[in-house]
Amino acid sequence: MSGHSKWHNIQGRKNAQDAKRGKIFQKLAHDLYVAAKAGGADPDLNASLRLVVDKAKAANMPKDNIQRALDKASGAGGQKFEEVTYEGYGTAGVAVLVETSTDNINRTVSSIRNSFKHYGGALGTSGSVAFQFDRKGYLAIDREAFPDLDEDTVLEAALEAGAEDVQTQDEVFEIYTESGDFQTVEASLTEAGYIFEDAEVTMIAQNPMVISDEDREKLDRLVDELEENEDVLAVYTTADE
Repeated sequence: MSGHSKWHNIQGRKNAQDAKRGKIFQKLAHDLYVAAKAGGADPDLNASLRLVVDKAKAANMPKDNIQRALDKASGAGGQKFEEVTYEGYGTAGVAVLVETSTDNINRTVSSIRNSFKHYGGALGTSGSVAFQFDRKGYLAIDREAFPDLDEDTVLEAALEAGAEDVQTQDEVFEIYTESGDFQTVEASLTEAGYIFEDAEVTMIAQNPMVISDEDREKLDRLVDELEENEDVLAVYTTADE
């Protein structure tokens, strides 16, 4: 994890998306879905979900949108969705992972394949790029909100809770965990009084690639189109922000 900051990637994407309200709601819907699938659809019994629900309410996300994401995760109303991850390459050979939840695989794969083609990429086979990513738990603590916190204190608390790495950035303390330890670490640190700016299980590129501005623009358009697909939960790339 040394030298890599997911927070910089988050902020880079966030700055491009803030003007698009629908993008914000889609990201929240994804986080609601993932949290509910992992720990149940009751926010009172699922700390990760409660955090996302609070964020959704703060962003004025409609209650119907919140409930729809929870219903999709729990299968309420007889809905049957299958989770499928698609793999491919974008511009400059950047690896792309696309996580989806769909009730029609043929529709979804056709749409995703077309998006790759639109921007000079190609959809690959299962396993073609997944090995370039690690699934990790990720928690970020806003340093400005907690000015009295120092690196040693956070490191000690995180490691005692079961985290595997802590990185200090100008804006945040970044805590990384094994994916299976995420909920335990989050619950332990929450109980200790820590509040997170971001908390999720995500995919981290092992070796982020530096690409040109021209390639970045094309890759961003591909990611934007994929994220606008209602079946898509999340898009991850190996491009360095």
